[in-house]
Formats: sequence, C-alpha cells, structure tokens
Amino acid sequence: MKTDTNAPPLNPLPWVVWALALPIIAMEAVLALRESGLTGAGAIGARLDALQRFAVSPELMRWMYENGVWPLDGLMRLVTYPFVQGSTTQAVFVVVILLALGKTVGEQFRWWAVLAVFFTSSVVAALGFCALPFIQAPLYGGYPGNYGLIGAFTWLMWTRLQGTGSTQYRAFSMIGFLMGAQLLFALAFGTGPWWIAELIGFATGFALSFAVNPRGWALLMARLRQR
Repeated sequence: MKTDTNAPPLNPLPWVVWALALPIIAMEAVLALRESGLTGAGAIGARLDALQRFAVSPELMRWMYENGVWPLDGLMRLVTYPFVQGSTTQAVFVVVILLALGKTVGEQFRWWAVLAVFFTSSVVAALGFCALPFIQAPLYGGYPGNYGLIGAFTWLMWTRLQGTGSTQYRAFSMIGFLMGAQLLFALAFGTGPWWIAELIGFATGFALSFAVNPRGWALLMARLRQR
C-alpha cells in the first residue's frame, strides 16, 4: 500500500474556517497571558473585563430598542460576542466544534455563505435571546454561531437523505442529541438560559442554508410544489 509522502499531516481546512477560529484562539491567548500575570498589570479580572466590553447585555439591548438609541458599542457586541469565551475550556470546545463542522460545511458552501451562516445565526440568536424579558444573563461565546453551522450541517444531511428512501428526520439526530444532553446537564448541575440562543442559532443556520446554498432555492421550490 503506497502512501503519499507529500500529503499534509492534517486534513486541510477551508481558509474561511481559520478566519473564524483564529480570532477566538488569539483572544484566548491574550486572556491567558493577562491572567498569568506575565504582561504585568491587569491580570486580575482580565476575562471579566473582556466580557464587559464584548458580551451582549440583554438589558442594554432592550434599553436601546425602547429608546430608539443605537450606539455603535452596543451594535458591535452582536458580532463580537462569539469571540470571547467564558473560560479556556469553553474556548477549546468552541474551536474544536468550529473546525470540525466548518470543514464539512465549508466544503459544500461558498466562503461567504459560511460567514453568513455563522454571523447571521449569532446575531439572530442574540436578538431572540434579548427579546425575552425574563432573561438577564449576558450572552457570550461562539456556541450560537456554531449551532448555526450545525443547522447548515443538518441541512446538508437533510438534502442528502431526500429521495434515498430514508426518513429525512434522521438529519436532526445531532441537534436532538445535543439538546437532550443540554437538558440532562441542566437537571444534574443547573445551567443558564444560553441554550435558548443556541437553539435559535441552529434554526437560523438551517433556514438560511436554503438561501445561501446554490441548491437551496431549487429544493425549496420543489418542496413547495409538492404541497
């Protein structure tokens, strides 16, 4: 059996996936350096400071909407919050999921479509999260955007199962497993309302795939004609 000595040691990833992952990695590296004290002053509370500057505050977003005031700092949080994680562990999981799903989606979607899915899912998830009056917790981290990519991945599976004789609902097994795991984790340890943003991100990514994938409109129209 011959092996290709020129093959890269790791499967190459679409550049757009690295464009999303590297800012998360860079931010975590900066926070890790600050928290270690190697950079001098500002070690204590470095992550909290980053979250205060970049996370989405439901109270702030609701105040902006009620008063019709749209400061740039508030609007920018809708696209900056995915790059600041609550812990190094969260950052590792976010990056691993992003690289894994980004490779699959990035090989089937154009680069701009990957960006559209990730950021649109993040923004819509944040807006839906903040629209619920009982939510006070800030929103941060890359999970809503990642769940958007899970939605796009589910869409790919859903379209592949079409016409194969298999039920297309099998495509939703991943999100079903993840939401089930979230529920068990919440019952065992308690958790915040962030799963709401993740579920909104998934639905946005799935729905948006019809618009950003070249086959999407044709599939949607064919589906509508069958009804």
